[in-house]
Amino acid sequence: VQLQASGGGLVQPGGSLRLSCAASGSDFSNKAMGWYRQAPGELRRMVASVSADGSTEYADSVKGRFSISRDNAKTAVYLQMKSLQPEDTAVYYCNTDPPRGLYWGEGTQVTVSS
Repeated sequence: VQLQASGGGLVQPGGSLRLSCAASGSDFSNKAMGWYRQAPGELRRMVASVSADGSTEYADSVKGRFSISRDNAKTAVYLQMKSLQPEDTAVYYCNTDPPRGLYWGEGTQVTVSS
């Protein structure tokens, strides 16, 4: 599986962004997928996951603000982010859940700043 995250950028506090993850490879629809983020000096952490059947889970820090979804026909995973805050600034990655080292891509930078 190859994963490419995109959609990051610079946004003001309170703003919104939608991240996309394009997946290539077989068996995508049977894999749980997740979005992860890593801020400078911090560990990479999961922020949201979606199971093969569409069930979702979120880190407490993003509940009510972020929404993960998947489109199996397009082999894509999305992360809709709203009410962004400076502490959401990080590089965002997509991967399977649990993550596999070989699937980490470059990620996409999200910067929340006025």
